[in-house]
Amino acid sequence: MRLLLVSLPVVAFLVCGLWTAHPLAARENNNIEGAVQAPGQAKESCAECHINITPGIVVDWQLSKHSANNVGCPTCHGDGHNSMSDAANAGFAGPEVCANCHAPQVEQFRDGKHALAWGAMKAMPNLHWQPMAQVEGLKGCGSCHRVGLKTEGEARALIEKGSGYGAASCDVCHSRHLFSVDEARSPQACRTCHMGPDHPQWEMYSSSKHGVRFLLKQSRMLPEDVAAPTCQSCHFQNGNHANVTAWGYLGLRLPYPQNTEDQWAGDRAVILKGLGVLDPMGNATPRLAVLESYKIIRFTEGDWQAERDKAVKFCNDCHSVNFVRANLEKGDEMIREADALMADGIRAVASLYEEGVLKKPDNYSYAFPDLLMMQNAPTLVEQKLFLMFYEYRMRTFQGAFHCSPDYSSWYGWSALQRTLAEIRERAADMRKIAQKTGERPAENANK
Repeated sequence: MRLLLVSLPVVAFLVCGLWTAHPLAARENNNIEGAVQAPGQAKESCAECHINITPGIVVDWQLSKHSANNVGCPTCHGDGHNSMSDAANAGFAGPEVCANCHAPQVEQFRDGKHALAWGAMKAMPNLHWQPMAQVEGLKGCGSCHRVGLKTEGEARALIEKGSGYGAASCDVCHSRHLFSVDEARSPQACRTCHMGPDHPQWEMYSSSKHGVRFLLKQSRMLPEDVAAPTCQSCHFQNGNHANVTAWGYLGLRLPYPQNTEDQWAGDRAVILKGLGVLDPMGNATPRLAVLESYKIIRFTEGDWQAERDKAVKFCNDCHSVNFVRANLEKGDEMIREADALMADGIRAVASLYEEGVLKKPDNYSYAFPDLLMMQNAPTLVEQKLFLMFYEYRMRTFQGAFHCSPDYSSWYGWSALQRTLAEIRERAADMRKIAQKTGERPAENANK
């Protein structure tokens, strides 16, 4: 009925004009030449074939700056693939190929933490316990960690298993074959990975005043030139692809404060023991080198300060230096407060191991619960500890730095407090059972 309200000329324009003008429409009408006008280096045979097999790829390429600048299929994929029977000869367009034209960006990317994501996932001690669909099938951890650099063999193996985008790393943010700079500059490009329980940066940002202003600007409710920082504004300053943060993903750093009596130093040491990077005596384990190689924490005061100075400089575009430093220091303080609760939780579970009330898993190297076991922790009380570290502690300090008070307070700090209370109560009940029975029923303690 609504169609009757539209004049016939308008309907004719919509049906005939817009639809047939779209490249995919030309495919539907078997008008290959209308759909594909492949300039320069793009072989006509590539476009003519792929408009029928993978039309979306052709359309994306047509709309890209690559197409406008005569960068065609052979430039990235070589000329070894010319028929249905030799598709395997298409060259892999990884970062090395991108570097032929975008060398500064690729070099910056190699220096940032995104480049290390694939290796960091592979280094996790519980990786082999996860469903392979999540890892190699890229339906879980691997889906986001695919942004990291891989060997060509690893990348091709992922492609053969139907990984889709991301095997080449650059195309995680610059979706192929459009490779849009505008897409990669939009905060929504970060949303696929930076959301959810342990790293809800999207939820924090989009609900912050920064995010609200940008989303209003994006929807044209605010002027185009209004100040509204995006994820990229802070983490890819001036387009630099070497994204690193002062505190890192875990919100931990070395060295300890100069004052060895400082409570925060002791709490951080306990957390590092829970991560298995320090042994019970405080000595470094092989895991510490792994964290260093993947830049998961800052190891020197200078490294931390360099990243903090970058943040101060950028925020000073809109805020006074005093305001910026004061608010960043409040974020530091939230890490201190969260670490105190986290360390208490780790000590509570470690004491159950020591007393024999809770059986320490055989694969745990030291007398501390292993936080890297994550959801594979074997008992309920250890699972609670895992949630404290990866969800609630993260939200407490990440929410503070992303200007999201609800995440920092209710989803973070409050949940830390409540879960620590659960652990303490559970530990007390387990001790009562052990005292009453005269046994140390480790295996049944959490049933």
